[in-house]
Amino acid sequence: MPNRVFSGIQPTGLVHIGNYLGAIKAWANLQHRFESLFCIVDYHAITVPFEPGLMQQNIFDAAVANIAAGLDPEVATIFVQSHVPEHTELAWILNTITPMGRLSHMTQFKEKSRQISGEVNVGLFDYPVLQAADILLYKADLVPVGQDQVQHIELTRDIARKFNVTFGDTFPSPRAQLSKAARIMALGDPTKKMSKSLPGSYIALTDPPERIRELVMRAVTDTGPSPETDMTPGVANLFTMLREFSAPDTVREYEDAYASRTLRYSDLKNTLVEDIIAALAPIRARASELAASPQRVHNILRDGAEKAKAIAQKTMAEVKLKMGLV
Repeated sequence: MPNRVFSGIQPTGLVHIGNYLGAIKAWANLQHRFESLFCIVDYHAITVPFEPGLMQQNIFDAAVANIAAGLDPEVATIFVQSHVPEHTELAWILNTITPMGRLSHMTQFKEKSRQISGEVNVGLFDYPVLQAADILLYKADLVPVGQDQVQHIELTRDIARKFNVTFGDTFPSPRAQLSKAARIMALGDPTKKMSKSLPGSYIALTDPPERIRELVMRAVTDTGPSPETDMTPGVANLFTMLREFSAPDTVREYEDAYASRTLRYSDLKNTLVEDIIAALAPIRARASELAASPQRVHNILRDGAEKAKAIAQKTMAEVKLKMGLV
């Protein structure tokens, strides 16, 4: 039985429904079962081109969105990575036992490298070691992640094992918990995952009702048949969202209509719009309330960093002692 959960989210602007269903909703449930730490990983965000003038706002927006969507600062520890310097301190130590060849085979490194024009920075190459430090610093047992992060968790387990063999038993072997949430695709191109990099193809948690209606009503439905089903990817995506946001009876009604070929996509979209608006209304209200009280948010992050530091400093004292650094 795991004792501690750790996960992180990058401060990259607005949080959309794909993020919510795929990560934040699961985190909100885990926080009531285990000791939980949720980190806004700003150091990871600077491994790719970014706008310094927007960083603080993005961190604030990420905190607001996650708290509004269900993370409870009275239950979980919510903090910013750069506010706890032990993250980078442990990352440097773990670098000394991590093979370069292993990092060069990381799938995400290869994919992100292809997206960058010019030279690739060392930070992007070393990203998985910092992620390992994030997790091991708190001796987390469970790490909720997406499928694209499983390789990094496997590396984290290997790094923990090597440290334990070399310097003495210190770190647990964390395991990944994959989200069971449905994969939400981009509204404008349902062959791609919903992403903030595809303008007009995602629904942000704080979007007003009129914006949600506009996006859903414009959603693509006829991109051609899918190899897995006779539904087109666009229609399948609408049904995926319907199953997440609507009542079971409503879902069955539209599934029956589809099966009998009496379904009108305009009706499906109108129902989906109303149910998404209703589901996001309390999140949007909570986000508005938090955004109007910035000091409250800053206090949450400050208190979270203090709690995280207490654990991090204890871990680093143990690491240094076992390595002969003190």
